[in-house]
Amino acid sequence: MVFEIRLVEIKKIIKMKFSKTLITGLVLMAGVNAFAQKKAEKFEKLQIEMFPKAKEGYKQVYIQLPVAKNENDLKVELFVGAEKMVDCNNYFLMGEMKTQDLQGWGYNYYEVESKGETAGTLMGCPGQKQTKKFITLKPETVRYNSKLPLVFYVPKDIEVRYRILRPDAGMKKAVQR
Repeated sequence: MVFEIRLVEIKKIIKMKFSKTLITGLVLMAGVNAFAQKKAEKFEKLQIEMFPKAKEGYKQVYIQLPVAKNENDLKVELFVGAEKMVDCNNYFLMGEMKTQDLQGWGYNYYEVESKGETAGTLMGCPGQKQTKKFITLKPETVRYNSKLPLVFYVPKDIEVRYRILRPDAGMKKAVQR
């Protein structure tokens, strides 16, 4: 009789532990699902239909920035260029990037005028093999804003790259003479 009572108690304990494990697992799954949904919300689809269509020989590209804390502290550095085979000289892409106003919307977009030609220094590079490098126009720095896309119209053989600039941990004081 005592043996039966202990066996029943053990079964109850096992059921309770299983129930606790099951509940814990469900709570964890719900948390992971909520986290995944929150991550997905950081990249809501931006509307770019109001921007003009790319003209002949050009393509429209855009950058969608993720939502970030303290966006006023961040900047975006834009690189417009093309992969080229180059030697030891320093090269840059000839052309310019112009900021245009999207009439009636108050948004900006960027038009790049370039034939893909490069210019550079004229150092001698005896015996050096050419390497593939991303040759760019002068980089531009713009304000970080995840609510608006950065829209570009570039020649078909040109691409746009970017990096996010973050401030240093703290301000530093200038030295006085």
